[in-house]
Amino acid sequence: MPSTLIFDADDTLWENNVLFERVVEDFFAWLAHPDEAHARLVREEIETANIALHGYGSAVFLRSLHECVTHVRGRDVSEAERVEIAGLAAALLQQQELELLPGVEEVLTELGTRHDLRLMTKGDRTEQLAKVERSGLAHHFTTAHVVARKDVATYAALVTELSLDPSVTWMIGNSPRSDILPARAAGLNAVFVPHPHTWAHEEADVDDPAVLTVASLRDLTAHF
Repeated sequence: MPSTLIFDADDTLWENNVLFERVVEDFFAWLAHPDEAHARLVREEIETANIALHGYGSAVFLRSLHECVTHVRGRDVSEAERVEIAGLAAALLQQQELELLPGVEEVLTELGTRHDLRLMTKGDRTEQLAKVERSGLAHHFTTAHVVARKDVATYAALVTELSLDPSVTWMIGNSPRSDILPARAAGLNAVFVPHPHTWAHEEADVDDPAVLTVASLRDLTAHF
């Protein structure tokens, strides 16, 4: 029986968080704070607060770096420092070609012959839609949805909007906190595809025996 397969994007279809991790490491090397552990904690606290207030995306990420500088140096970040930080984050700010994860194109092509494929990603709408376009994968999906957050209400709204049957609808992604747990709480099925660079904010225990865990996207064709 055909299913509806809803795919996450960042770190499920293409590399994403590893780019942010590299910028963070370059940022702290540039910052050269004598108490780096403290500076890292400050950045994490600022980032958590900014996500709650402003959502996700590279602009919020940069804002957190600027505010970290202000906090640890005890003064406003200078224009010169803003330029230097932007240089560190060039890979994020410049719309470069995305690095697809292994097997993505082939898996989507095969699954699309048997199932209805959808895409749902969270973050800044313009930024995320640009990634979808650059990925070259848009044609595989019946619809693509960019949401501010992935919570139970978001999944329930999507089910209603698309008139989905939860019993044959699967959310597929690498994030327990955004892809797996809220989808299951909304009554959907879920496939967990772990990624070694999943963002710490997205980690959570997945102890639901009904969740299908696969080592890579290539394994999906054996199940669907």
